[in-house]
Amino acid sequence: MPEDIVFLHGFAGTHRAFDGVIERLSPTRYTPLALDLPGHGEQREAKPPITFAGCVESVLSRSPERFVLCGYSLGGRVALHVALAAPERVSHLVLIGANPGIEDPAERDARLASDERLAKRLETEPFEAFIESWRTQPLFAADPPEVGALARNDQQRNDPLPLAAVMRGLSVGAMSSLWSRLGELQMRVTLLAGDRDTKFVELGERALPLLRRGSLAILRGGHGLPLENPAGVAGVLEGADAEAGG
Repeated sequence: MPEDIVFLHGFAGTHRAFDGVIERLSPTRYTPLALDLPGHGEQREAKPPITFAGCVESVLSRSPERFVLCGYSLGGRVALHVALAAPERVSHLVLIGANPGIEDPAERDARLASDERLAKRLETEPFEAFIESWRTQPLFAADPPEVGALARNDQQRNDPLPLAAVMRGLSVGAMSSLWSRLGELQMRVTLLAGDRDTKFVELGERALPLLRRGSLAILRGGHGLPLENPAGVAGVLEGADAEAGG
């Protein structure tokens, strides 16, 4: 029987961000379900405030009883909250470019203030201008042009005002650090990062020894692995499952 797998996209993306990964998965191995997070895509009508607790409830209410959970960036942080809240439902956690949180309170406050400025820009400037600014930040600046085009197309499936609520409520600055809780995870945890994504390679290397059943895969690409290297992501998912006996 195929195993259910749930995908959670990053900030300003939609469930379509995982199209390339899903089309490369064997249908005999997985039954995929890509969800829109609150404030995004088909869930854009979610009322603010948008919180991690609300996202956990939303994901669990739309997911199978037991499933593999794969989250990218913001979706990875939500996935980590889901796995900690309902570990009996998550058989394998896959985190792509995900940050377990900021431990230093001053740094967390600074990030929250920075994200508040971004939220205000979403509320006041043309959405196309925000998308262009978002895509040209250092995190994505080295992406191949075709990856940038895919990301921009996906972002345009959203509305700016709900994204402003997401930016405020799901900022890593608004999130309690989960570093001290990584050891609670009993399921397999696979960490993925792109080889150009130095910050998240370092975060993965730091998180790995804190996990009971963890592994780390460094793939060709930058931060946006589901769009840039969907074959690599699918390969890790297939390989990780095969190593566990499927």
